[in-house]
Amino acid sequence: MTTLPLFPSLHGYRTRWLRADVLAGLTVWAILVPEALAYASIAGVPPVTGLYAAIPALILYAAVGSSRHLVVGPMSATAALSAAIIAPLAGADPGRYIALSAGLALVAGVLGLLAGIVKFGFVAAFISEPVLKGFIVGLALTILVGQLPTLLGVDKGSGNFFEQLWTLLRALGDIQWLTFVIGVASLILVLAVKHWIPLVPGSLLAVLAGVVAVAVFGLDERGVSIVGHINAGLPRIGVPEVGIGDFIDLLGPAAGVLFIGFAEGLGAAKTYAAKAGYDVNANRELGGLGAANLGAGLCSGMVVNGSLSKTAVNGGAGAKTQLSGLIVAVLTIVTLLFLTGLFEKLPEATLAAVVIAAVVELIDFAGLRRLYQIWTERLGRIYGRAARADFAAALAALVGVLVFDTLPGLIIGVVVSVLLLLYRASRPNVARLTRHEGLWVDTARHPNLPGRKDVLVVRVEGGLFFADADYAKSTIEKMTDHDVRMVVLDAQTSPFIDVTAAQMLSQLADGLDRRGIELRIAHDIGQVRDVLNRTGSDRQLPVYPTVNHALDDVEET
Repeated sequence: MTTLPLFPSLHGYRTRWLRADVLAGLTVWAILVPEALAYASIAGVPPVTGLYAAIPALILYAAVGSSRHLVVGPMSATAALSAAIIAPLAGADPGRYIALSAGLALVAGVLGLLAGIVKFGFVAAFISEPVLKGFIVGLALTILVGQLPTLLGVDKGSGNFFEQLWTLLRALGDIQWLTFVIGVASLILVLAVKHWIPLVPGSLLAVLAGVVAVAVFGLDERGVSIVGHINAGLPRIGVPEVGIGDFIDLLGPAAGVLFIGFAEGLGAAKTYAAKAGYDVNANRELGGLGAANLGAGLCSGMVVNGSLSKTAVNGGAGAKTQLSGLIVAVLTIVTLLFLTGLFEKLPEATLAAVVIAAVVELIDFAGLRRLYQIWTERLGRIYGRAARADFAAALAALVGVLVFDTLPGLIIGVVVSVLLLLYRASRPNVARLTRHEGLWVDTARHPNLPGRKDVLVVRVEGGLFFADADYAKSTIEKMTDHDVRMVVLDAQTSPFIDVTAAQMLSQLADGLDRRGIELRIAHDIGQVRDVLNRTGSDRQLPVYPTVNHALDDVEET
């Protein structure tokens, strides 16, 4: 990664792309500013922190990352993770909370750069799409229940999702109605503009409308909470004022934040790379995210990652290169220097509405339902309750987030996903085969085909290894009745075998021999043949190129 050029998307830049990149940059800026303020509030830091983080993130990702379209900045998922991580460490000290938030970004950045250099991009494969789906839905619900008190003007509860929800329900009688009206009106405006005029930045319109309403009607003097003072000017650059011990404590959590941010950002980058016809480099993406977080941490910011929604806006507005992101960074600097006063009168209920509008689209119950529907009676017979493995993994991540918090929820989802994978791998389908029009097909799918009683042809649909060897052996033995005189194992669907499984085949052959049944193997592919020939077994099993060859010398009865 270190030998690759900087700002790769700008190499060979064509002047005819400039108009599209400038327009895309203006469009993304109009969305990024209010959302960065909102996501900072999720992280529990001053709203301006989101702008501090966005500037170096946009510049450094453009320098290192491989996507032409990905927009990197504060996001709801990593902001919520940051809050969950920092709150127990910071206690009631707001200054320490801000410093630790920047420290978390700094540690995540260093880890990301190191991981990119040593080519750890493959780790994204360990978070399956269903797990990520359940995690995002759970996270969105948690953010939603955390923002509703601000929208309604009531006190916010603590604890997990259900505890916060119960606190909210008990406080419904104390709604601050003027705050409620402002918040709901802002939410309706954002959603209506997004639905009817998608190219217009609804979040910015809601923010401007909220600011104007406060200024004209003096809502802040009538009990409506506002953002308040925002420090104008650029952030202080330097290492956050936290101790070495704090950095060490942040190592594990920062790795989790980086892991999640990388998985989400890589998905967005790949989506738009496929649409535009170019490739992204996972290791370079990991390094780009690391550089972005490192810059955010050094600029008094917060953790950042790639944004699917803003990347969609960027691509939809016609962006050609990362020049659009650099333009967003410049405009954000202008905002910090000259426009912070505009946002000081912003109602907190409007900010909550912007967050809710952003996360409500992530509550994809329809996607979870589609995962649940991936089931057939045949899969149910083979795997039992594990037949809906993807839905179970998604549900585990969802419930884990709601009950145990964000990082534990993700870990629970990944662990359940891996355990279900191992369970299904340990119980492969062992299919009985029947000849049909020259092909050997699964008898269960063609129950009306006639078959031979004296020959059992089977295939194990998966690799043969230590986890499934005993299961495959016992299943084949159960399938052999008193009429069977030969078993042919079609190894075409077993791409690999290990020593344990090779010894199992010898034991199977010995056991069948004692019952007067011969075992033959057909279609041994290269890996299987190599292992069988080198196991050192005294018994060499007969191997044939095809099932038909294995049966050539067997008279049909």
